Amino acid sequence: MPESRPFVSLATDFGAAYTAICAGVVYTVAPAANVLVLSDEITPFGVREGAMLLRQALPYLPAGVHVGIVDPGVGTSRRPVAIETGRGDVLVGPDNGLLAPAADALGGAVRAHALENPAYRLPAVSASFHGRDVFSPAAGHLATGVDLADLGPPVEPLPLDVPSPLVGDGELTAPVLYTDRFGSVILGAGPDDLTAAFGPLPHGTPLDVVWAAPAPGSARAAFEETFGSVAPGEPLVWINSSGRLGLAVNQGSAAEVLGLAGAGSVTLRRA
Repeated sequence: MPESRPFVSLATDFGAAYTAICAGVVYTVAPAANVLVLSDEITPFGVREGAMLLRQALPYLPAGVHVGIVDPGVGTSRRPVAIETGRGDVLVGPDNGLLAPAADALGGAVRAHALENPAYRLPAVSASFHGRDVFSPAAGHLATGVDLADLGPPVEPLPLDVPSPLVGDGELTAPVLYTDRFGSVILGAGPDDLTAAFGPLPHGTPLDVVWAAPAPGSARAAFEETFGSVAPGEPLVWINSSGRLGLAVNQGSAAEVLGLAGAGSVTLRRA
């Protein structure tokens, strides 16, 4: 394990101003750190979206300290944690499942500790801004070489709360993880689930897509490799760059065009 991890990334749902404050705290504690704001535009309270962003992005970033903050439970009994991964990174954030998929993608969680030692917090801790007062100072200290065990007692971090996909004969029901900035709906299922439900599925195969909420709806969409495989305005089902099943509209928003905004799950059937 390196003595210091001078690279620090931040991913939040705070917007620019509050995230800049967090970056400033990291720099104050660790002036030599290189701080990257990975994103300050996660949908507010979107724990699943934030978790998928971290899982998708962190393997392509240098090993270091990675702060994730999407924290609807700030100030409650939920724990602040730091998780060391097999690759040697440390993930810092709320213990609400946000960090778990990224930890798995970085070699698994080797150990985790609660952020309880006041020496590694700001002197005054707000009940509603742990990003500034707890997570950012801890990240700065970790970047200077402080060991996880100094931050607090060992804990077992919580997994991300996502239902498993339901695979049937010619049918696949998958939870909605998030809607990306293009309006594409990303699902909690992958190529193996698709194969388990349908067998080998050539590109161009039409599928019926059905959902029950926020209002019942359906659409027919071809399973394709990429957006340009269908005409502009037409829907498609595809596997995204992170290996997740998704529903998109070429040069449009599936969430808006199909009325999928707020949907909790989607069912695919062979047409």
